[in-house]
Amino acid sequence: MKLTALLATLMLTASALTAASVYDAPVKDIKGKDTSLKAFSGKVILVVNVASKCGLTPQYNGLEATYKKYQAQGLVVAGFPCNQFGKQEPGTNEEILSFCSTKFNVTFPMFDKLEVNGANRHPLYKTLIGEGGKDIGWNFGKFLVGRDGKVIARFEPSTAPDAPQVVKAIEAALAAK
Repeated sequence: MKLTALLATLMLTASALTAASVYDAPVKDIKGKDTSLKAFSGKVILVVNVASKCGLTPQYNGLEATYKKYQAQGLVVAGFPCNQFGKQEPGTNEEILSFCSTKFNVTFPMFDKLEVNGANRHPLYKTLIGEGGKDIGWNFGKFLVGRDGKVIARFEPSTAPDAPQVVKAIEAALAAK
């Protein structure tokens, strides 16, 4: 009987750690302020785990260009620094923000550093990946979230933000009102 109660408690605790939607996951912005993605409800969001010292870091150019191109139509790019892959994001949030704005003129929203894999996977990434989903392979993994807050596409890190399949998915998501 005690084992059953313990298992039930553990299952409830585990489900509480996974947000019901991307809007429900508590996050912090790059300045450390508690927030969520609720402000982007009704928009299309491209969620990306980013890093400053990665061979894929030049993708910041494509992410910013994509954001600028589609922002007026309702696209938001959301950058989440992650230091899990080769320790390629070792800086503080202040250093990350400075790097992104001075080297790549990033204007899209940046958030607090988090973990995307493993035991400390952030609830946002638990929601994005889903139950039993495949781990993030490296920096610059991308999730396209529709206006309803549901994941509609996932792109591997090596897929550039301006790759035809990404552009097609973004345009289709933006067209779906």
